[in-house]
Amino acid sequence: METGKLVVLGSINADHILNIEQFPRPGETVIGKQYNVAFGGKGANQAVAAGRSGANIAFIACVGADDIGERIRQQLATDRIDTRPIEAIAESTTGVALIFVNAEGENVIGIDAGANAAVTPEYLSRYQQTIINADALLMQLESPLETVIAAAQLAKQHGTQVILNPAPACALPDDLLAMIDIITPNETEAQRLTGIAINDDQDAARAANVLHDKGIGCVLITLGSRGVWLSENGNGRLVPGFKVRAVDTIAAGDTFNGALVTGLLEGKAMNDAVRFAHAAAAIAVTRPGAQPSVPWREEIDAFLQQQESNC
Repeated sequence: METGKLVVLGSINADHILNIEQFPRPGETVIGKQYNVAFGGKGANQAVAAGRSGANIAFIACVGADDIGERIRQQLATDRIDTRPIEAIAESTTGVALIFVNAEGENVIGIDAGANAAVTPEYLSRYQQTIINADALLMQLESPLETVIAAAQLAKQHGTQVILNPAPACALPDDLLAMIDIITPNETEAQRLTGIAINDDQDAARAANVLHDKGIGCVLITLGSRGVWLSENGNGRLVPGFKVRAVDTIAAGDTFNGALVTGLLEGKAMNDAVRFAHAAAAIAVTRPGAQPSVPWREEIDAFLQQQESNC
């Protein structure tokens, strides 16, 4: 299948994951189980989701000059990702995330950027041709903000579609928002960008309209297990997700984003691309960890076929 070119710009982390019954209160020690180290980082998770779901993808990122950084680069290559724009930064460690997962499958996360901080505008300039040649650029906010802005400007100048997953939540300048074609916040991130707390579909519609007014044509507010509020130029509707038994929600949003852009670059209508992305995320939440939970294309297609035969 002929598919458009995707470039992801973002973070790479080693995720240290510990399962606990409930999150500790300040000063409290809790006993955990099932400790493991998995490869993560929002950028890498989204790149892996795109690669495994069939995208033609390159990834602009940095790792540390350490063993785990090299192992991550090798793994990304096996996930069908062009890793040439990923450099090991001397005297730097690969980014880390410390993750607690509770009995309900919720998570709390602390992050040290490490080598992700080296993804500067100067670093970006070495790989600008990758963005110029791409059909779409997908970014998050675990890279330096000035680099995200520089990449958006470059993409805008060369007709590359700009998709921003504004996570982790932070305030963003209007001049960046005006360069975004598609934005994919969750409820918390949408509230941070619009000031509107999202408790129902009406709130989601109001928040989407605030983002439309800032120049963004397509807004997808992810609502967890309820699905996605999809608003295109002010026309909004709920696109429900699939009901599955969640093990943990780590990387569910990242899986959604990577698969969504893959679907769009294959020429799927927005509704079909959202459904494809919902299927990928639904599979991911039934498995532990970040990248280990991300499904392959064959699994997503089989899941969707099964849903249709159950209708």
